[in-house]
Amino acid sequence: MERKEFAWLWTALITPFMEWNWIDNEIDFASLDRLLQNQIDAWVTWVLLLWTTAENPTLTKEEWEKLLRFAVNKLKWKTKIMVNIWTYSTKKSLENIEKYDEIEWIDAYLVVNPYYNKPTQTWLYLHFTTIADSTKKPIFLYNIKGRTWVNLNTDTLIKIIEKSKNVIWVKEASWDINQMKEVIEKTPSDFTVLCWDDWLTYDLIKMWWDWIISVASNCIPQEIKEFVDFCILNDERAKKLNEKHKELFSKLFIQTNPLPTKTYLAYKDIIKEEFRLPMCKMDEKEKNEFLDFIKQNNY
Repeated sequence: MERKEFAWLWTALITPFMEWNWIDNEIDFASLDRLLQNQIDAWVTWVLLLWTTAENPTLTKEEWEKLLRFAVNKLKWKTKIMVNIWTYSTKKSLENIEKYDEIEWIDAYLVVNPYYNKPTQTWLYLHFTTIADSTKKPIFLYNIKGRTWVNLNTDTLIKIIEKSKNVIWVKEASWDINQMKEVIEKTPSDFTVLCWDDWLTYDLIKMWWDWIISVASNCIPQEIKEFVDFCILNDERAKKLNEKHKELFSKLFIQTNPLPTKTYLAYKDIIKEEFRLPMCKMDEKEKNEFLDFIKQNNY
């Protein structure tokens, strides 16, 4: 598979739950089937499974595997599939890879900076290369300083991709515009760099970003696919669609992701408005504001 095949539109899929309680509610596989079909119908390029948008820290390992096998069976031949195997522990991440390498049709794995302990650049180098070298599948790194309290420096990233040839792209979310430009300039031309937020897609594409991991495409996958396609083609309609959807992109983060996204999908009767603690339903004020916006703009 060519590296640039990993570009285009990716959806970070949510996890729907049944009604029960906020600790033991089961995965709603009927709703999950509808969500996956919506992605297929929209010709979304990639689906990212078991990411934090999917509330994966609240799922058991058994649920991870059950959800993964269900989704892979639905998506195979129709979209490319990436799976989050990340944990804070290098060992546990390796155990996840060992298990998921047995499942056909998984195209790639996602790994994010270890959180909380503020690892040094040496720790990050060893963590990422050890994980990458344990599999033949492509590895996607996610550098998000704001949620992990550590930044993957560009020089460290270069060392990683020189050591581990299957590390072929990064989601660069350092929020440092100079670093973002540096990543684009210093990485090989066939190394893929992805945008981390829907509302930045249009502007970052101008900086030669390779498109987007989207939350909004859970809600309006066909519209976001069209938007991204126009961005790729440098079509003037991309600017118009950016203007049309930019407030939605903002509203989807009026409270912590994926609360607004799941609220929208419940409003559309695609899923139930259910979460697992510590996630819970939106606060009433923000929920009313969000749904008023959805209704007024015919989303």
